[in-house]
Formats: sequence, C-alpha cells, structure tokens
Amino acid sequence: MNKKENRINKVKDYHNRKCNCAQAVACAYADMFGQSEVDAFRAMESFGGGMAVKSTCGAVSAMAYIAGLANSDGNLEGPASKQGTYKIMRAMSDYFIEKNKSLICSELKGMDTGVVLATCPACMETAAEAIERYVIEAKDEQ
Repeated sequence: MNKKENRINKVKDYHNRKCNCAQAVACAYADMFGQSEVDAFRAMESFGGGMAVKSTCGAVSAMAYIAGLANSDGNLEGPASKQGTYKIMRAMSDYFIEKNKSLICSELKGMDTGVVLATCPACMETAAEAIERYVIEAKDEQ
C-alpha cells in the first residue's frame, strides 16, 4: 500500500470512528502540516453536515483547511500567499465538482431531490484525492 492509499484509509478510519467528513479528512493530513490530530478535530467540528446547515460539504471545507496549512506564508503583516492558496483551492474544487457534481452537502446527499450525487465516503475520498494531487504531489514536484 502506498502513502496515498494509507492517507485515504486513514480518512475512512476516522469516519468509522464517528468523525464528521471535515474532521476525517483534516485529521488524516494534519500531521503533514505541523498540526495535531486533536487540533484538526476541534477546528473542523462545526464544518460537518455542510457547516451544520447543509451548505458547503465538510470534506470540501477540510480541503480548504489543508490548502491553507500547506501554502500560507503565515505572514500576518503582509501576506503574499493568498492568491496561490486560492488557486490551489479552485483546482481542488474543480476536481471535486468534476467527480461529484456539486460542493453543497444537501445537493450531494440529495436531500431536496432524492437523487444522491455522492455519498459521504465518496466525498471524503474525492477530497483526499484532490489533496494528494494538488497539495502533496504539487509540493513534491517543486
């Protein structure tokens, strides 16, 4: 099993332990960016269930969290990394939409239409694939 498969399995493991989608994805990658799993778990708790209001998918919120951790320069006085981070997030969002047809939890789960576009496990796997492609592999290529 390669590193990518290990991370995707880690996402599944966190979800099986009752983490929400945002927590499962964020916790699986937190250590790669100097964060503890507990801090990621706490930070992402309110992002589950589409931010608890069926809005942006929690797995997508976790992608944004990881993109920021991976790319932000952390310069509070003169941040120069925002546009680069936005570019990463746009690429990951486009990938997610291509695979799942939406970024919105209620649409993905078919809450209003009865048509499920993607299950939570599928959304988390897509998020992990996007993180691997646009964050991890992109960093390795630099």
